[in-house]
Amino acid sequence: MQSLSHKIAGAGDLQGVVRAMKALAASSIGQYEKAVQSLDDYYRTVELGLSVCLREAGLIEGARAGNTGAVGAVVFGSDQGLVGRFNEVIVDMALTTLKKLPVKTKQIWAVGERVHSLIADAKIAPVGILSVPTSVRGITPLIGQVLIEIQAARETGSIKEVYLFHNSPKSGAAYEPLCKRLLPLDHEWRSKLAATPWPTKKLPEVIEGRVPALEAFIREYLFVVLFQACAESLNSENASRLSAMQRAEKNIKQILEDLNLEFHRLRQESIDEELFDVVSGFEALAKHGHRS
Repeated sequence: MQSLSHKIAGAGDLQGVVRAMKALAASSIGQYEKAVQSLDDYYRTVELGLSVCLREAGLIEGARAGNTGAVGAVVFGSDQGLVGRFNEVIVDMALTTLKKLPVKTKQIWAVGERVHSLIADAKIAPVGILSVPTSVRGITPLIGQVLIEIQAARETGSIKEVYLFHNSPKSGAAYEPLCKRLLPLDHEWRSKLAATPWPTKKLPEVIEGRVPALEAFIREYLFVVLFQACAESLNSENASRLSAMQRAEKNIKQILEDLNLEFHRLRQESIDEELFDVVSGFEALAKHGHRS
């Protein structure tokens, strides 16, 4: 009974921890959803700026050059566990996709210790590790660091293409792995964007050179895409953790019920034994008194 009491107390403490993690995950989901939605207007503005720059046929043709070469990849995962197969799913997609490409993968940036260890085990390319942000405020510095490292790798010529892998939330606690080629920009997408009509009658003008403007808008486009990918990954991570905590809470509840039933059974047996001892003692005393 003493051992069961300790187990029941431990399960109760664990249940409190699970409830706290469940509440934290639920509150985090909301802030990351708002972070993605807050970029919608800015993303639209960046697209309009890109459409103006890409209308120049020469820029479109020039952007086609050098599309083949070594590959780099950014993979968003988690630093912490208790997220089910969250990291395994996105790593499986990343490794499968990269291995199918006709060119060699030269660099992978893994956001999260869990994905870093999984990708490093595959040994397909050097893997850098970046910490997962713990809040919305931490996303911007992370994306800035990723963009700086990608730009440095492209300037040295070590990579030409960059792919992005992350989990995106679906309805409920579900998520799905997504893959997107960041660089070079997709030709079909650029052509479609260049054909986008300007929303007002006042036509825009590109000042201080079209190439610098195009490069600036591409940087902002990459920032928005990576920011959204990071926020969606964090959203999916917390949704997966919430689902895992719900399952854990259900299991702990069942364990507590079983332990309490066992405790009450043992307690009842102990009471019954004491009653039997009392009755046996009374009967023995009664017989002894009768003989006297």
